[in-house]
Amino acid sequence: MLVRVPTYRRCVESIKAAFKEFDAFPQAVQEQMRFALEMVAAGAFPDVAKPLKGFEGDVFELAVAYRSDAYRAIYAVKIGDDIWVLHAFQKKSTRGIKTPQRHFDVARERLKRLKEMTR
Repeated sequence: MLVRVPTYRRCVESIKAAFKEFDAFPQAVQEQMRFALEMVAAGAFPDVAKPLKGFEGDVFELAVAYRSDAYRAIYAVKIGDDIWVLHAFQKKSTRGIKTPQRHFDVARERLKRLKEMTR
C-alpha cells in the first residue's frame, strides 16, 4: 500500500467569529476537529469530512458526534494556500437530521467576504 507524503503542510486559519464558536465546543470535540483539520493540512481526507453541495469551490463540513450532541465546522480549502474555517456550530435541528439553512447562509456569507479580502 502506498502512502502519499505531502511536500509541504498548509496552514489552517480561522475567521475570528468561527474561532469563538469553535472555542465554545467541549475539549474532546475541539481535539477531534483539530486532528481532522491537521489531516486536511497534510493533504489527507478525514473520515469526519464531507463535501458540501451548493458552495462554489472546495467547501467541506466536519461532523463530530459527542455524547448526544452533534458538532459541525465548515471549512474551505481553495483560498490562497491556506485552509479556512468559516463557521462552527452545535447542530440543533428542529426537523430530523438536516442542518438548518441558516448555518449554510452564515458560511456562504463569510466565504464571500473572505474571498473579497484575499483578492
